[in-house]
Amino acid sequence: MKKSIRAFVTLFLAAAAFSHSALAVVYPLPAANSRLTGQNLEITIPEDSKLPLEAFAAQYQMGLSNLLEANPGVDVYLPKAGSKLIIPQQLILPDAPREGIVINSAEMRLYYYPKGTKTVVVLPIGIGELGKDTPVNWTTSVQRKKDGPTWTPTKKMHEEYAARGESLPAVFPAGPDNPMGLYALYIGRLYAIHGTNANFGIGLRVSHGCVRLRADDIKWLFDNVPVGTRVQFIDQPVKATVEPDGSRYVEVHNPLSQTEEQFQSREPVPLTLSAAVTKVVSDASVNTTSMEQALKVRSGMPVKVNGDTDSTAPVVVQEQEGASPKEEPMTPVTPQGANVVEAENGDATTAAAPQPAEQTAPEQSASEPAAAGQSAPAATDTPAESNTQAIPGLSQPGPIYSTPKS
Repeated sequence: MKKSIRAFVTLFLAAAAFSHSALAVVYPLPAANSRLTGQNLEITIPEDSKLPLEAFAAQYQMGLSNLLEANPGVDVYLPKAGSKLIIPQQLILPDAPREGIVINSAEMRLYYYPKGTKTVVVLPIGIGELGKDTPVNWTTSVQRKKDGPTWTPTKKMHEEYAARGESLPAVFPAGPDNPMGLYALYIGRLYAIHGTNANFGIGLRVSHGCVRLRADDIKWLFDNVPVGTRVQFIDQPVKATVEPDGSRYVEVHNPLSQTEEQFQSREPVPLTLSAAVTKVVSDASVNTTSMEQALKVRSGMPVKVNGDTDSTAPVVVQEQEGASPKEEPMTPVTPQGANVVEAENGDATTAAAPQPAEQTAPEQSASEPAAAGQSAPAATDTPAESNTQAIPGLSQPGPIYSTPKS
């Protein structure tokens, strides 16, 4: 039965790969006692390709970080013509309720569980820079939706731009040039899930705390996610599962940098195994060598760590004429306000950066002013990296082993 389900998923994803229109990646929801779903793909970069990695990431509904983890050493600017590229579309569902939206900052993916469908929609996201954090360990809901949001840069943002000799308008009107894109889902009145006016930045740490999606993805969410939907923010760089047949898998991502020192260092951020992951991998059947290799490589793909090695190969997607992604000019990412609340008159105002309830809020930057009367998530303990300007900084630490913290 499991093989037949996997065959169905393989056929479904392979067929989706041939359709190069931007559609949400929809997975069949595995049984309650299973969290492994999907199948990896393998494509060949066309011999005449002059496209950056972002073009292929967008074509297959991936973030740049997903492709960089799965393909260490790949050229961000110009993947080598004729080379193989793994599309990591197999994954372990997060350790969270299968309800509403789940945002896992560590893997830069958004999971949406549509009610009554027995499916899960997985979309790549961009998250907050170092010090301008996308929340973690917070559960809230979609408060409202806006077709054509406006954006009012904060005083702090104006100061940041002025220091670089640049300027920002007082208000960005709704439209294609708006850094928030064309659609927004406001969550907890403190943050938003929204689009972007740039054609890269998904799978990177580029925002002031909000969650960014590509234009077609936010449009899909806007059309399909109702107001009131549960939204949970988590930070799970390591996921693990025990499947019904006893197979144990781990999926390891590079954790978010917590300090400027970590961000600037070429050493990988240390991994911490949660109690749930530890329980899965401490079983006597787990192969220590396989586990250590998974922690070393950090491929962002499920790896079987017990019993016989999983021999399931990626689905090879044959190149088709006219199927290559289209080339678009590389536009700069515009750092935009995270904590945006739209006033009743339709103009954007700003809201408070979340603070622990038991603490006195320190002086906030102008990008994180206060909104009275709002409960807020605890301050995140894993601030995201800043990478707005320099594309070379997109490269990952690579397969360097770091012993997890005890």
